[in-house]
Amino acid sequence: MRSVRAAAFVLAVLLLSPEAAPQSQSVSDFEQRLTRINGQIKDLKARLDSEARKESSILTSLAKINLNKSIVERELAARNVELERGRADLAVIQTNIRTIRAGIDRERESIERTLVTLYKFGRVDFFQFLLQARDIETYASESKHLALLARGQDDLVAGYMASLEELRAAESALESKQTDLAEMARAANLKRRELDTEARKSATLVQEIRRNRTTYQQTLKELSESAEELQKLMNKIISQEWVLPAAWVPLYERKGKLAWPLEGRIITPFGFEKHPDFKTVVMNKGVEISPGKDKSLILSVHPGKVVYADYFQGYGNLLIVDHGMTYYTLYGHCSEFLTPVGDMVRAGQPVAVVGDTGSLKGECLYFEVRYKTKALDPLQWLRRR
Repeated sequence: MRSVRAAAFVLAVLLLSPEAAPQSQSVSDFEQRLTRINGQIKDLKARLDSEARKESSILTSLAKINLNKSIVERELAARNVELERGRADLAVIQTNIRTIRAGIDRERESIERTLVTLYKFGRVDFFQFLLQARDIETYASESKHLALLARGQDDLVAGYMASLEELRAAESALESKQTDLAEMARAANLKRRELDTEARKSATLVQEIRRNRTTYQQTLKELSESAEELQKLMNKIISQEWVLPAAWVPLYERKGKLAWPLEGRIITPFGFEKHPDFKTVVMNKGVEISPGKDKSLILSVHPGKVVYADYFQGYGNLLIVDHGMTYYTLYGHCSEFLTPVGDMVRAGQPVAVVGDTGSLKGECLYFEVRYKTKALDPLQWLRRR
């Protein structure tokens, strides 16, 4: 009867078991995403060091602010991935707790059945049971069954107690993970505030450039120098022209039919543009497109090969696609590249994410179409809207 009392005590504990909890999610790609983001942060910091060694100028100052901002954006992205992974870990723990509790429920039912059986037969002596048995075979069968129940009871109780201990450990891990998540969320919020600070620095400098005649004219001079450097880069790219695949459709056959690289509106036109206050005239070799609501992906307008993807002063993160036969499209002010140098891209494929690196007009895409080194009016190439 000692084993019956022990089981009865365990049964009382069983009745206090807590309920189950929510679902889990996959965490398989988190390490890969973090590795990619950390690689981007490393590259950005190297570029920032390079800018810091250059002679001080307005564009250099703007570049350093933009790079700092990009670094903080990537650090925030890393925090968000860690937060997402933490939530996935939390969901796994919650599912584990639910599984343990389901097992405890099954063990409880098994112990209950054992208790009922032992209680039912435990008070009956040998002779009374023998008289009640229909025959000697029934007695032999029942007595063996009871013996097995009595022997198995200790294993049932031990298994149940182990399950309770496992549940306590899982609930402790759950509490610890919830604490970790709260800290991750706090760190992410700090990064968001840091990002806001960098964004304000950029906006302040851009405002100064636009409002101060001297600063604006100095910026135009530096942008002109950057345009000359871009011309040199294009000459170098042209000298490395690649062999076109068979059945290649030339870009010139798609003139006036190309899809837009970004849904939005033109904020800077191609050609000569006069400043409304300073009356300064500049020649824009491309257009700037402000993204439409919830639009951020920059698309290649035609099949081609990515031949350049790097930070270029005055243009921010710049990506160049070679469409063959010395036709090119350029995509500037990107926040992130989605295709590396050397990749073949198809028409409509996302190649970058819109941003404000090197921009004096906030978040937008700088877009050029070139034949050799000559800039062409993009609106003559894009589909009419």
